Amino acid sequence: MSRNWAGTHSYGAPTIEPAWSESDVLRIIAADSGPVHALGTRHSFTDLPDTAGTLIDLAGLDGGFALRDGEVRVTAGTRYGVLAEWLEERELALHNLGSLPQISVGGATATGTHGSGDANGALTTAVRGIRFADADGRVHEVRRGDPDFDALAVGLGAYGVVLSLDLETRPTFRVRQDVYAGVSWDAALGALDDVTGAGYSVSVFTRWEGESIGWVWVKTRVDSDDDPVPQSLLDGTLDVDAEPLGDLADVTELRGVPGPWMLRLPHFRLDGTPSFGDEIQSEYFVARKDAPAALQAMRDLAGDIRPLLFVSELRTVAADRLWLSPAYDRDVLAIHFTWRNDPVGVGGVLPRIERALAPFAARPHWGKRHGLERAEIERVHPRLAEARAVFERWDPRGRFANAHLVRVGAREPR
Repeated sequence: MSRNWAGTHSYGAPTIEPAWSESDVLRIIAADSGPVHALGTRHSFTDLPDTAGTLIDLAGLDGGFALRDGEVRVTAGTRYGVLAEWLEERELALHNLGSLPQISVGGATATGTHGSGDANGALTTAVRGIRFADADGRVHEVRRGDPDFDALAVGLGAYGVVLSLDLETRPTFRVRQDVYAGVSWDAALGALDDVTGAGYSVSVFTRWEGESIGWVWVKTRVDSDDDPVPQSLLDGTLDVDAEPLGDLADVTELRGVPGPWMLRLPHFRLDGTPSFGDEIQSEYFVARKDAPAALQAMRDLAGDIRPLLFVSELRTVAADRLWLSPAYDRDVLAIHFTWRNDPVGVGGVLPRIERALAPFAARPHWGKRHGLERAEIERVHPRLAEARAVFERWDPRGRFANAHLVRVGAREPR
């Protein structure tokens, strides 16, 4: 039985075929005419990447980087941390990274996965070109500006198997990480932009308890390693001994030690164990203008949330024009929950969270556990029907459709 990386979701596909090359992908697609779907580094917490037929395991489809005109072409199964190391060796960078460098480029961009920063778009916003195989094993390429690009960029695996992507690069840069403690909820909710704008990338870790918001983890881009940082943030102070994720051993360097972007923007090291393990994750995106009210709604549910929770993380993502992005057409605050492995308990609290966030048109993370279905998602994703039509046009026989995509409205039932 194949499970996701945390061991908390099992895939039901009767067959999993590894692909080590593009030709392997095309061979597997051509082997029969039944359902097929791509599987990345298994960082989804739902049946989004599952199928009733054959899963194509793309984890071995990695490496083979190529630079051209400020872009890097990367195969879909490549982990972000591996790509980042290769770019840093050439004094290049990406605009941002997610908290886990172990996630694959193909899977992360297909689900709108993100890092943080008021001015930083989701990881998919770096994509300039997509090369993919369709249901007949034909290879296509779409570029930013092409008619279908904004639908296919956050494409959920719903229209084909992404083989490689072209990502925009920029010159390398350095970052330091500092943690502020003691910021009160009253101060934070009254000046939330001051918190989320305190650095290039900011994460707030909270357990929804007491009067303190928790820990504000600020990643500051520095021109010089001795650039000073503020000693206070609102009513909180710099805490050189803080451990926002407890005593997890594989967290990237804190305490203000500058380093290259690829060793500071993720929360976890590529050579370590990401997050807590044995966990379930959920995440919802609300417009930043609604963020204080949405956070207060979560505080009102704290008694239901805390017994099931490892930690919550709050991050911001800049607006984009990608149809199924969680930040489509609005700057957003992401409210993330890392749950203990209690499927029944989590399944019981998610409807309460979703009801509380419904007035704010909260969008769920496509790869994390939620209970929203087609009608509810169409209400919060205004381009869902148009994206579905694009997917149906590219895959009229429904080879890449599955129960999850039908449930959330990304594909039509068959």
